[in-house]
Amino acid sequence: MKLCLCTFFMQFTTCWLWKKMNTEALNTHLRIHLLVDHLLNDKIAIDDRVAEITHALQEVIEKSTSWAKSLNWAWNFWNQICSKVVTKSRQLWVVWKMQSTLEAWNDYLKYNDHKNKIIKEAKRSHFKLQMHELSNKLKSIWCFAKWVRIKSQLLKKLSQFSSLKSDDFDHIADLFEEKTEILQKKFFSSSSQTDISDISKSFISLTMSFNSVLLQDEMRQMIQRVKVDKASEAFKISNKMLQASLTELTSILIRLFNACVIHKYYLKQFKKAQTIVLCKSKKNDYIDSKTYWFIALLNIMSKTLKSIMIKRLSDITETHHMLSNAQMRARRKWFMISALNLLVDQVHAVWDCKIKYVIFMLSLDIAEMFNHVSHIRLLHILRMRRTFNYIVEWTCSFLKDRESSLMFDE
Repeated sequence: MKLCLCTFFMQFTTCWLWKKMNTEALNTHLRIHLLVDHLLNDKIAIDDRVAEITHALQEVIEKSTSWAKSLNWAWNFWNQICSKVVTKSRQLWVVWKMQSTLEAWNDYLKYNDHKNKIIKEAKRSHFKLQMHELSNKLKSIWCFAKWVRIKSQLLKKLSQFSSLKSDDFDHIADLFEEKTEILQKKFFSSSSQTDISDISKSFISLTMSFNSVLLQDEMRQMIQRVKVDKASEAFKISNKMLQASLTELTSILIRLFNACVIHKYYLKQFKKAQTIVLCKSKKNDYIDSKTYWFIALLNIMSKTLKSIMIKRLSDITETHHMLSNAQMRARRKWFMISALNLLVDQVHAVWDCKIKYVIFMLSLDIAEMFNHVSHIRLLHILRMRRTFNYIVEWTCSFLKDRESSLMFDE
């Protein structure tokens, strides 16, 4: 995996207000922007089409969705009564704008004063509650008094990423480049050198007929299965937006995905990810790289295509019995209780034997080992399992030339 090393200041902008997205305007603008279709005869044309779709979706989002208001502090005092009076005040404002009468204006002013009193009372009640909680704890009240006397007037310090130590460094890493190198080895360590001398270039191809064309029902099902408010990558295209414009985008995306399958190609734009470094909770010291974990933000369209291919591969493995009965994870209708039942049955079977055996259990987490797997060996196993050639070649393209931008506070 290729890691993009760069330093820049993040501009924290407000997020889109997806709940108030204008669906009619969204679909109308999509018809205009994506009216022209192109022939997807090669990989360059596929990449250009994805860039065009992404640009069109970004423009449509700006025209159909408003920005959410950002706050510099949290309103802990806010409650349901405050929300109701604010909503009522806005309704009276709209009534005055539509009628433009003195009576409507007086009603708005009167209720607006009532709204301000409700909010002030909520602030006062919340402050009294906090003081009451602090007064019940002797240590808390003295800490609060010390903070008011010394630190209340000081500017809040910016959070800084802790220094890191690693077995590869004989000193503590303080520089940005050294921290990035440690995190890269922690999250994206290269696969170990495996012996591939036994791998033969010749393999048995699967002769059974299978339709490699993706269907519209498959894509609709995958888009609707993803959670609505999942975090999005740099292009800020959420799954909620795709679900709202599913009727307009179905034919466009299915042609794009089928072109990727036909050409056995995984798009360059889909291979780019943003890796956010997060601290594990309740750790005494964050100088060790093991106290951090990460989440990867991917393109929502790439998630859809990947989910379709994973489902097809899962169907093939289950239909042709390619997996061992001892494998529990990533299989449909196989749950934790299935693994426990299998374990208990095997233990009882050993206990019922006349000869006394010692029971050992080996548990392997396949998902955690994915980044360390030899790609050559993985593709060879797929071929030897007589997996369809278009899935093997597409998987080969999926594994190649992946990029990730590592993001953390510094």
